[in-house]
Amino acid sequence: MTRIIEDNKLDFADVLIRPKRSSIDSRANVDLGKQYYFCNSGQAYLGIPLIAANMDTVGCFDIADQLAENNMMTAIHKYYSQKQYVDFYHSIVTPFYKKTWYTVGISDGDREKLIDILNTINIDYPPYLLIDVANGHNSQFVKTVKEYRKLFSHAVIAAGNVAVPEMVQELILDGGADIVKVGIGCGSHCSTRNVTGVGYPQLSAIMECADAAHGLGGHIIADGGCKEPGDIVKAFGAGADFVMLGTMLAGTDECEGEWKYEYETPELNHITNGNETGNPVSTNERLNKQSTGKKTSLKVYGMASQEALNKYNNDQDYRPAEGLCSEIPYKGPVKNVIKQILGGLRSACTYVGSSSLKDLPKCITFVKVNRTK
Repeated sequence: MTRIIEDNKLDFADVLIRPKRSSIDSRANVDLGKQYYFCNSGQAYLGIPLIAANMDTVGCFDIADQLAENNMMTAIHKYYSQKQYVDFYHSIVTPFYKKTWYTVGISDGDREKLIDILNTINIDYPPYLLIDVANGHNSQFVKTVKEYRKLFSHAVIAAGNVAVPEMVQELILDGGADIVKVGIGCGSHCSTRNVTGVGYPQLSAIMECADAAHGLGGHIIADGGCKEPGDIVKAFGAGADFVMLGTMLAGTDECEGEWKYEYETPELNHITNGNETGNPVSTNERLNKQSTGKKTSLKVYGMASQEALNKYNNDQDYRPAEGLCSEIPYKGPVKNVIKQILGGLRSACTYVGSSSLKDLPKCITFVKVNRTK
Protein backbone atom coordinates (compact mmCIF):
# COMPACT_ATOMS: atom_id res chain seq x y z
CA MET A 1 0.00 0.00 0.00
CA THR A 2 1.37 3.41 -0.97
CA ARG A 3 2.01 5.65 2.00
CA ILE A 4 1.66 9.43 1.96
CA ILE A 5 3.16 11.70 4.59
CA GLU A 6 0.54 14.37 5.06
CA ASP A 7 2.43 17.01 7.05
CA ASN A 8 4.17 19.71 5.02
CA LYS A 9 7.92 19.49 4.51
CA LEU A 10 9.84 22.69 3.93
CA ASP A 11 12.60 24.04 1.69
CA PHE A 12 14.55 27.24 2.38
CA ALA A 13 12.15 29.29 0.25
CA ASP A 14 9.16 28.24 2.37
CA VAL A 15 10.25 30.20 5.46
CA LEU A 16 11.62 33.50 6.66
CA ILE A 17 13.30 34.24 9.98
CA ARG A 18 11.33 36.33 12.45
CA PRO A 19 13.33 39.32 13.78
CA LYS A 20 13.59 39.72 17.55
CA ARG A 21 14.71 42.29 20.07
CA SER A 22 18.50 42.45 20.14
CA SER A 23 21.08 44.05 22.40
CA ILE A 24 23.96 43.47 19.96
CA ASP A 25 25.21 46.90 18.91
CA SER A 26 27.54 45.83 16.08
CA ARG A 27 27.91 42.98 13.61
CA ALA A 28 31.61 43.03 14.46
CA ASN A 29 30.77 41.62 17.90
CA VAL A 30 29.28 38.40 16.52
CA ASP A 31 31.46 35.29 16.94
CA LEU A 32 31.22 32.96 13.93
CA GLY A 33 33.54 30.28 15.32
CA LYS A 34 32.15 26.98 16.55
CA GLN A 35 33.76 24.12 18.43
CA TYR A 36 32.76 20.50 18.04
CA TYR A 37 33.82 17.23 19.63
CA PHE A 38 33.35 14.16 17.45
CA CYS A 39 31.84 11.07 18.97
CA ASN A 40 33.58 8.26 17.06
CA SER A 41 37.02 9.67 16.26
CA GLY A 42 37.55 11.48 19.57
CA GLN A 43 38.80 14.54 17.69
CA ALA A 44 37.81 18.20 18.05
CA TYR A 45 37.19 21.07 15.63
CA LEU A 46 37.29 24.84 16.05
CA GLY A 47 36.57 27.20 13.16
CA ILE A 48 33.90 28.69 10.94
CA PRO A 49 31.85 25.64 9.88
CA LEU A 50 31.57 26.30 6.14
CA ILE A 51 32.94 23.77 3.64
CA ALA A 52 33.59 24.16 -0.09
CA ALA A 53 31.96 21.25 -1.92
CA ASN A 54 33.95 18.48 -3.56
CA MET A 55 32.93 19.49 -7.10
CA ASP A 56 35.89 19.44 -9.47
CA THR A 57 35.42 23.13 -10.25
CA VAL A 58 35.13 24.22 -6.59
CA GLY A 59 36.81 21.66 -4.32
CA CYS A 60 40.27 22.61 -5.56
CA PHE A 61 43.59 23.57 -4.03
CA ASP A 62 43.41 27.34 -4.61
CA ILE A 63 39.95 27.49 -3.02
CA ALA A 64 41.31 25.49 -0.08
CA ASP A 65 44.12 27.99 0.35
CA GLN A 66 41.75 30.96 0.50
CA LEU A 67 39.17 29.32 2.76
CA ALA A 68 41.83 28.11 5.19
CA GLU A 69 42.98 31.70 5.62
CA ASN A 70 39.43 32.45 6.79
CA ASN A 71 39.37 29.44 9.14
CA MET A 72 37.01 27.54 6.84
CA MET A 73 37.36 24.14 5.15
CA THR A 74 37.40 22.60 1.67
CA ALA A 75 36.41 19.12 0.55
CA ILE A 76 39.06 18.46 -2.10
CA HIS A 77 37.59 16.63 -5.10
CA LYS A 78 38.83 13.10 -5.68
CA TYR A 79 39.95 13.52 -9.30
CA TYR A 80 43.35 15.03 -8.67
CA SER A 81 46.19 12.63 -9.43
CA GLN A 82 48.22 11.07 -6.67
CA LYS A 83 51.20 13.26 -7.62
CA GLN A 84 49.07 16.41 -7.44
CA TYR A 85 47.89 15.49 -3.96
CA VAL A 86 51.41 14.75 -2.77
CA ASP A 87 52.77 18.01 -4.21
CA PHE A 88 49.91 19.90 -2.54
CA TYR A 89 50.50 18.41 0.89
CA HIS A 90 54.26 18.91 0.62
CA SER A 91 53.80 22.57 -0.31
CA ILE A 92 51.64 23.59 2.65
CA VAL A 93 52.39 24.61 6.18
CA THR A 94 51.63 21.84 8.72
CA PRO A 95 48.43 22.28 10.10
CA PHE A 96 46.99 23.61 6.84
CA TYR A 97 46.09 20.13 5.62
CA LYS A 98 43.84 19.88 8.67
CA LYS A 99 41.56 22.40 6.97
CA THR A 100 40.89 20.05 4.05
CA TRP A 101 38.73 16.98 3.60
CA TYR A 102 40.07 14.10 1.53
CA THR A 103 37.21 12.70 -0.61
CA VAL A 104 36.68 9.07 -1.53
CA GLY A 105 33.86 7.07 -3.05
CA ILE A 106 33.21 3.39 -2.35
CA SER A 107 35.61 1.87 -4.89
CA ASP A 108 38.72 -0.12 -3.99
CA GLY A 109 40.72 2.18 -6.26
CA ASP A 110 39.81 5.22 -4.15
CA ARG A 111 40.96 3.44 -1.02
CA GLU A 112 44.25 2.26 -2.52
CA LYS A 113 45.01 5.74 -3.85
CA LEU A 114 44.40 7.28 -0.41
CA ILE A 115 46.66 4.76 1.32
CA ASP A 116 49.42 5.36 -1.23
CA ILE A 117 49.19 9.13 -0.71
CA LEU A 118 49.31 8.80 3.08
CA ASN A 119 52.34 6.53 2.87
CA THR A 120 54.10 8.97 0.54
CA ILE A 121 53.52 12.03 2.73
CA ASN A 122 54.12 10.01 5.92
CA ILE A 123 50.76 10.63 7.60
CA ASP A 124 48.99 7.80 9.46
CA TYR A 125 45.47 8.90 8.65
CA PRO A 126 43.62 11.77 6.93
CA PRO A 127 42.49 14.25 9.61
CA TYR A 128 39.19 14.69 7.72
CA LEU A 129 37.80 12.01 5.42
CA LEU A 130 34.65 12.48 3.33
CA ILE A 131 33.03 9.30 2.02
CA ASP A 132 30.75 10.63 -0.69
CA VAL A 133 28.10 8.95 -2.83
CA ALA A 134 24.93 10.24 -4.44
CA ASN A 135 22.74 7.81 -2.49
CA GLY A 136 23.83 6.68 0.96
CA HIS A 137 20.56 4.92 1.78
CA ASN A 138 21.87 1.37 1.51
CA SER A 139 23.62 -1.24 3.63
CA GLN A 140 26.67 -1.50 1.34
CA PHE A 141 27.45 2.17 1.93
CA VAL A 142 27.18 1.71 5.71
CA LYS A 143 29.54 -1.27 5.40
CA THR A 144 32.07 0.84 3.49
CA VAL A 145 31.96 3.58 6.12
CA LYS A 146 32.48 0.98 8.82
CA GLU A 147 35.53 -0.40 7.00
CA TYR A 148 37.07 3.08 6.78
CA ARG A 149 36.45 3.58 10.50
CA LYS A 150 38.37 0.37 11.25
CA LEU A 151 41.17 1.47 8.92
CA PHE A 152 41.41 5.04 10.29
CA SER A 153 40.14 4.97 13.86
CA HIS A 154 41.25 8.55 14.62
CA ALA A 155 40.08 10.24 11.42
CA VAL A 156 37.07 12.53 11.50
CA ILE A 157 34.73 10.79 9.04
CA ALA A 158 31.80 12.40 7.25
CA ALA A 159 29.52 10.19 5.14
CA GLY A 160 26.60 10.85 2.83
CA ASN A 161 24.40 11.80 1.20
CA VAL A 162 21.21 10.84 3.00
CA ALA A 163 18.01 12.67 3.87
CA VAL A 164 16.23 10.68 6.58
CA PRO A 165 16.91 10.33 10.33
CA GLU A 166 17.13 6.53 10.43
CA MET A 167 20.06 6.54 8.00
CA VAL A 168 21.79 9.25 10.03
CA GLN A 169 21.49 7.03 13.09
CA GLU A 170 22.74 3.95 11.24
CA LEU A 171 25.77 5.73 9.80
CA ILE A 172 26.76 7.07 13.22
CA LEU A 173 26.00 3.99 15.33
CA ASP A 174 26.87 1.16 12.92
CA GLY A 175 29.12 2.88 10.40
CA GLY A 176 31.17 4.91 12.85
CA ALA A 177 30.71 8.23 11.09
CA ASP A 178 31.21 11.42 13.10
CA ILE A 179 29.23 13.57 10.66
CA VAL A 180 26.51 12.73 8.16
CA LYS A 181 26.06 14.75 4.96
CA VAL A 182 22.40 15.58 4.38
CA GLY A 183 20.72 16.49 1.08
CA ILE A 184 19.10 14.55 -1.76
CA GLY A 185 18.16 16.30 -4.99
CA CYS A 186 18.42 19.84 -3.65
CA GLY A 187 21.71 20.99 -5.18
CA SER A 188 21.73 23.71 -7.83
CA HIS A 189 23.34 21.32 -10.31
CA CYS A 190 21.46 18.18 -9.24
CA SER A 191 18.55 16.75 -11.25
CA THR A 192 17.78 13.69 -9.09
CA ARG A 193 14.29 14.99 -8.28
CA ASN A 194 13.55 15.43 -11.99
CA VAL A 195 15.07 12.15 -13.15
CA THR A 196 13.89 9.86 -10.34
CA GLY A 197 11.13 11.71 -8.46
CA VAL A 198 13.12 11.10 -5.26
CA GLY A 199 14.07 13.81 -2.79
CA TYR A 200 13.27 15.52 0.49
CA PRO A 201 12.77 19.24 1.15
CA GLN A 202 16.08 20.42 2.53
CA LEU A 203 15.05 22.56 5.50
CA SER A 204 12.94 19.73 6.94
CA ALA A 205 15.68 17.21 6.17
CA ILE A 206 18.17 19.32 8.14
CA MET A 207 15.82 19.66 11.11
CA GLU A 208 14.97 15.98 11.29
CA CYS A 209 18.46 14.67 10.60
CA ALA A 210 20.13 17.14 13.00
CA ASP A 211 17.79 16.01 15.76
CA ALA A 212 18.70 12.38 15.11
CA ALA A 213 22.45 13.08 14.97
CA HIS A 214 22.61 15.34 18.02
CA GLY A 215 20.78 12.76 20.11
CA LEU A 216 23.70 10.41 19.48
CA GLY A 217 26.47 12.98 19.89
CA GLY A 218 26.91 13.17 16.11
CA HIS A 219 26.76 16.06 13.64
CA ILE A 220 25.48 16.86 10.16
CA ILE A 221 26.60 18.77 7.09
CA ALA A 222 23.80 20.50 5.16
CA ASP A 223 24.69 19.91 1.51
CA GLY A 224 22.71 21.59 -1.24
CA GLY A 225 20.04 24.20 -1.73
CA CYS A 226 21.95 27.28 -0.55
CA LYS A 227 21.66 29.86 -3.32
CA GLU A 228 22.35 32.97 -1.23
CA PRO A 229 23.67 33.89 2.23
CA GLY A 230 20.18 33.89 3.75
CA ASP A 231 19.82 30.18 2.92
CA ILE A 232 23.02 29.46 4.84
CA VAL A 233 21.56 31.28 7.85
CA LYS A 234 18.41 29.17 7.59
CA ALA A 235 20.47 25.96 7.40
CA PHE A 236 22.36 26.82 10.58
CA GLY A 237 19.14 27.95 12.23
CA ALA A 238 17.56 24.58 11.42
CA GLY A 239 20.35 22.77 13.26
CA ALA A 240 23.08 22.13 10.68
CA ASP A 241 26.54 21.90 12.24
CA PHE A 242 28.33 22.54 8.94
CA VAL A 243 27.08 23.93 5.64
CA MET A 244 28.60 22.86 2.32
CA LEU A 245 28.74 25.35 -0.56
CA GLY A 246 29.19 24.61 -4.24
CA THR A 247 27.56 26.93 -6.76
CA MET A 248 27.80 29.91 -4.42
CA LEU A 249 31.60 29.70 -4.66
CA ALA A 250 31.67 28.74 -8.34
CA GLY A 251 32.80 31.34 -10.85
CA THR A 252 35.45 32.84 -8.59
CA ASP A 253 39.07 33.32 -9.62
CA GLU A 254 40.32 30.33 -7.64
CA CYS A 255 38.00 27.83 -9.34
CA GLU A 256 39.29 25.36 -11.90
CA GLY A 257 37.69 24.23 -15.13
CA GLU A 258 36.58 25.57 -18.50
CA TRP A 259 36.53 29.36 -18.44
CA LYS A 260 35.18 31.58 -21.17
CA TYR A 261 37.07 34.77 -21.94
CA GLU A 262 36.33 38.03 -23.68
CA TYR A 263 38.90 39.95 -25.71
CA GLU A 264 39.24 43.44 -27.01
CA THR A 265 40.16 41.86 -30.35
CA PRO A 266 36.96 40.15 -31.63
CA GLU A 267 38.78 37.49 -33.67
CA LEU A 268 40.25 36.03 -30.45
CA ASN A 269 36.84 35.46 -28.83
CA HIS A 270 36.51 31.97 -30.37
CA ILE A 271 39.44 30.73 -28.28
CA THR A 272 38.19 28.97 -25.13
CA ASN A 273 39.54 26.46 -22.63
CA GLY A 274 36.83 23.98 -23.45
CA ASN A 275 37.12 24.46 -27.20
CA GLU A 276 33.34 24.94 -27.52
CA THR A 277 33.77 25.79 -31.21
CA GLY A 278 35.07 22.32 -31.95
CA ASN A 279 38.24 23.77 -33.48
CA PRO A 280 41.68 22.72 -32.24
CA VAL A 281 43.10 25.07 -29.61
CA SER A 282 46.87 25.15 -29.23
CA THR A 283 48.74 25.53 -25.94
CA ASN A 284 50.11 28.89 -27.12
CA GLU A 285 46.60 30.13 -27.87
CA ARG A 286 45.43 29.11 -24.39
CA LEU A 287 48.36 30.85 -22.74
CA ASN A 288 47.75 33.94 -24.84
CA LYS A 289 44.06 33.86 -23.94
CA GLN A 290 44.71 33.54 -20.22
CA SER A 291 47.19 36.41 -20.23
CA THR A 292 45.17 38.83 -22.35
CA GLY A 293 41.51 37.86 -22.03
CA LYS A 294 38.98 38.76 -19.34
CA LYS A 295 37.08 35.92 -17.66
CA THR A 296 33.34 36.03 -18.30
CA SER A 297 31.95 32.68 -17.11
CA LEU A 298 32.85 29.20 -15.86
CA LYS A 299 31.29 25.92 -16.98
CA VAL A 300 29.94 24.23 -13.85
CA TYR A 301 28.22 20.85 -13.59
CA GLY A 302 27.05 18.38 -10.98
CA MET A 303 29.31 15.41 -10.35
CA ALA A 304 26.52 13.07 -11.50
CA SER A 305 25.91 15.06 -14.70
CA GLN A 306 26.54 13.69 -18.18
CA GLU A 307 29.53 16.04 -18.46
CA ALA A 308 31.13 14.54 -15.34
CA LEU A 309 30.24 10.95 -16.30
CA ASN A 310 31.91 11.42 -19.67
CA LYS A 311 34.93 13.26 -18.29
CA TYR A 312 35.77 10.59 -15.71
CA ASN A 313 34.70 7.54 -17.74
CA ASN A 314 31.80 6.69 -15.44
CA ASP A 315 29.11 6.55 -18.10
CA GLN A 316 27.30 3.19 -18.00
CA ASP A 317 24.16 1.99 -19.75
CA TYR A 318 22.25 1.35 -16.52
CA ARG A 319 23.11 4.71 -14.97
CA PRO A 320 21.19 7.91 -15.82
CA ALA A 321 22.74 11.33 -15.55
CA GLU A 322 21.42 13.09 -12.45
CA GLY A 323 23.14 16.43 -12.78
CA LEU A 324 22.92 19.70 -14.66
CA CYS A 325 25.45 21.88 -16.47
CA SER A 326 25.43 25.67 -16.65
CA GLU A 327 27.58 28.74 -17.19
CA ILE A 328 28.26 30.66 -13.97
CA PRO A 329 29.13 34.36 -14.47
CA TYR A 330 32.57 35.45 -13.32
CA LYS A 331 32.47 36.69 -9.70
CA GLY A 332 36.02 37.87 -9.02
CA PRO A 333 38.15 36.66 -6.09
CA VAL A 334 36.53 34.13 -3.77
CA LYS A 335 37.39 36.37 -0.81
CA ASN A 336 34.67 38.76 -1.99
CA VAL A 337 32.05 36.00 -1.89
CA ILE A 338 33.29 34.86 1.51
CA LYS A 339 33.01 38.42 2.82
CA GLN A 340 29.37 38.61 1.71
CA ILE A 341 28.52 35.22 3.23
CA LEU A 342 30.16 35.93 6.58
CA GLY A 343 28.61 39.38 6.63
CA GLY A 344 25.18 37.85 6.09
CA LEU A 345 25.71 35.45 8.98
CA ARG A 346 26.79 38.25 11.31
CA SER A 347 23.91 40.47 10.27
CA ALA A 348 21.38 37.66 10.76
CA CYS A 349 22.67 37.09 14.28
CA THR A 350 22.08 40.76 15.12
CA TYR A 351 18.51 40.56 13.80
CA VAL A 352 17.61 37.73 16.18
CA GLY A 353 19.72 38.70 19.19
CA SER A 354 22.39 36.02 18.95
CA SER A 355 25.95 37.00 19.86
CA SER A 356 27.40 33.91 18.19
CA LEU A 357 26.77 31.40 15.43
CA LYS A 358 26.73 28.75 18.13
CA ASP A 359 23.64 30.27 19.77
CA LEU A 360 21.84 31.08 16.52
CA PRO A 361 19.52 28.00 16.50
CA LYS A 362 18.28 28.90 19.99
CA CYS A 363 17.27 32.36 18.77
CA ILE A 364 15.66 31.38 15.47
CA THR A 365 11.92 31.32 14.89
CA PHE A 366 10.89 30.40 11.36
CA VAL A 367 7.75 31.84 9.80
CA LYS A 368 6.05 29.81 7.07
CA VAL A 369 5.30 31.93 4.01
CA ASN A 370 4.12 31.54 0.49
CA ARG A 371 7.21 30.85 -1.59
CA THR A 372 9.34 33.98 -1.81
CA LYS A 373 11.23 32.95 -4.95
